[in-house]
Amino acid sequence: MYTAIHHLLLFLLQLLLVPISPHSLPFTPPTSTTILVTGGAGYIGSHTCLELLNAGNTVVIVDNLSNSCEIAVNRLTTLAKLPPNSDNLHFRKVDILNGPALDSVCKEFPSITTCVHFAGLKAVGESVAKPLLYYETNVAGTLSLLRTLRTNKIKNVVFSSSATVYGEPERLPIDEKCGLSATNPYGNTKLIIEDILRDLSKSESDWNILLLRYFNPIGAHPSGAIGEDPKGIPNNLMPFVAQVCVGRRKKLRVFGNDYDTIDGTGVRDYIHVVDLAKGHVKAVEKLMTSRVGGCTAVNLGTGTGVSVLELVKGMEKISGKTVPLEIVERREGDISTCYCDPSKAVRELGWRAELDLEAMCQDTWKWQSLNPNGYEDFGESVEDD
Repeated sequence: MYTAIHHLLLFLLQLLLVPISPHSLPFTPPTSTTILVTGGAGYIGSHTCLELLNAGNTVVIVDNLSNSCEIAVNRLTTLAKLPPNSDNLHFRKVDILNGPALDSVCKEFPSITTCVHFAGLKAVGESVAKPLLYYETNVAGTLSLLRTLRTNKIKNVVFSSSATVYGEPERLPIDEKCGLSATNPYGNTKLIIEDILRDLSKSESDWNILLLRYFNPIGAHPSGAIGEDPKGIPNNLMPFVAQVCVGRRKKLRVFGNDYDTIDGTGVRDYIHVVDLAKGHVKAVEKLMTSRVGGCTAVNLGTGTGVSVLELVKGMEKISGKTVPLEIVERREGDISTCYCDPSKAVRELGWRAELDLEAMCQDTWKWQSLNPNGYEDFGESVEDD
């Protein structure tokens, strides 16, 4: 009896001493995690932070507030039903170009496992006028961020990319296998960052990266508490239309009405920002439950095109306002029609857009009517721009 027990104890001791490969153990996906969100005070960032909080995660926001407002972060606490000074939401005013400050944040929150990267400049016209600013902010900023993430062993990344990386689309609907190109410096920064992330994942196999190429985010949280608040003249169609409806702008300029589309105006794939935010939650969950490294691109869109005039009519119906129009010449580089094939997102992420154009217009109008000057009154002129 003694010998049998002796041998059994020796056997168990050997098992304890043998290194066990993590791949041989059953994998239990975490139900929540701590997530670093760069640019989390911005339009898409704030909505994504809310959905991440609603899913039970802890969120650490870094943002330099160059095109966002801390009031949005404060409102997240109420929307997510968090107590004051909750341990689930933290904000640090940090520029991602400031490597030491970014590293301090990662050291302060060592439980961070994943980074959702929104921070960057996003105005096409401004990028043409100030290309060096865009390359410095977007590309150099991302390099600074990646160095910090590597130092702190944070290898799960969701990158906020864009349909602009497809340039002039070679076919419709646009799928992830379409060729990549850029027609402006902003789009080129997105494409360069994608290339950097692809190269990084090839050289270091423990990186786990998702590139989310989304199309035209519009709408707001249905509460009206957070929404799109561009500083200065809006660069996108929907916030401009909303500001006309609320009286901040006199009229809307429509760039071209002679395209080969249903009404002659440009057609785009508009996606509700809440749907988009939920897509980021699905992306984070994918990274947390998959141990296969690499870099994968996924489109986020509805797969349906909506024209400029259809969107304007939708806003007129919801707001009860008339939007004065001025038809002007096409803008150089604008394309007729752009919408995506979202089927890969369904397969890979288990996500699909659910909210329609009516919801996009209704939620935009609620946000704009409750916040006619956005989060703050920036003192801009309401002259016809």
